[in-house]
Amino acid sequence: MKKILVLNCGSSSIKYALYDMADQSVITSGGIEKIGLPDSFITVKLNGEKHKMEKPVKEHTAGVQWIFEVLTTGDYAVLKSLDELDAVGHRMVHGGEKFNKSVLLTPDVMEAFAACNDLAPLHNPANIKGVNAVSAILPNIPQVGVFDTAFHQTMPDYAYMYALPYELYSKYGVRRYGFHGTSHRYVSQRVCEFLGVKPEGKKIITCHIGNGASIAAVKYGKCVDTSMGLTPLEGLIMGTRSGDIDAGAVTFLMDKLGLDTKGISNLLNKKSGLLGVSEGSSDFRDILAGIAAGNDKARLAKEMYCYRIKKYIGEYAAAMGGVDIILFTGGAGENQYEVREGATKGLEFMGIKLDDAKNKACRAKEAVLSADDSKVTICCIPTDEELMIALDTLELTK
Repeated sequence: MKKILVLNCGSSSIKYALYDMADQSVITSGGIEKIGLPDSFITVKLNGEKHKMEKPVKEHTAGVQWIFEVLTTGDYAVLKSLDELDAVGHRMVHGGEKFNKSVLLTPDVMEAFAACNDLAPLHNPANIKGVNAVSAILPNIPQVGVFDTAFHQTMPDYAYMYALPYELYSKYGVRRYGFHGTSHRYVSQRVCEFLGVKPEGKKIITCHIGNGASIAAVKYGKCVDTSMGLTPLEGLIMGTRSGDIDAGAVTFLMDKLGLDTKGISNLLNKKSGLLGVSEGSSDFRDILAGIAAGNDKARLAKEMYCYRIKKYIGEYAAAMGGVDIILFTGGAGENQYEVREGATKGLEFMGIKLDDAKNKACRAKEAVLSADDSKVTICCIPTDEELMIALDTLELTK
């Protein structure tokens, strides 16, 4: 098998990457945005160049059809026909407790996945649309689902349960699931390859810091805790999400502001985080620019953001009985040395010591960032969720 297409279908977008698995290289990639709107467009990346085309895309089947057309016809074609495709791998968001590993997508699997829709009402239906769209065009091609939640299914019950009436777990599945699992799995494996060590015996804290952000405690290759919960709202401060908040504050705000469940969800998911505190931007680069311009709310947003990461690092070191490796990944984790600095400074008492020069020199590349005398190895490891999906798809369709 050589050519695998990876699809990531969101509520109004489809990202794609076509892999040649002979050398694990990306042949081409891109994505469609604004599905359902008149100004929808596709971006194509080919040979280091980006191209953009516009046309209305009413729904996901038409979007997948357009991607297939771009792959096989016109100026950016890389396939003679769709027959060259060997399999399609899908990013699937919420597999609940039903899926603890990647699987071939059969009708029974799709039915079980659809039963998880209540847990991810924005993402799961979009994932299903993507699978159905491929089936409509290529009914016989094997398809694989790779679940964001699967890597975290090794958490012990005392870590994933909420202290709520047990009936709410048994009846509605209310518990912590965690997200970004494909990224946490990839980087926790890759950092061991990069350092030339085995996952067995290693206690790793993986920090996926982007507009959405989460941390995982990975002990001996398995996840034992992670910061996101039933939904991606729990945990770290993010671009527009509040992260951890007193549930009493939530009901207080609902009363004071006259908000229903949709209103409070919108406030906590889309108007909070860096955006809410800074009253300016959800982008960490804008926050840093604001600090340089003397904006005190930007300063506060940055300090809160980094402090929360630091607290989770300490928490997960305690949960695992120590830590050997801390790694940073995701947009801000890979590119903003200020985030890595703010998240680790003050932890020298734990043997965590950053090398300032190495840290400032690192941008989106694999690197060791810790000082030579640091007991804990600090690394930057760029994530590659699409490659992880392609590798799982290859393995399951051999």
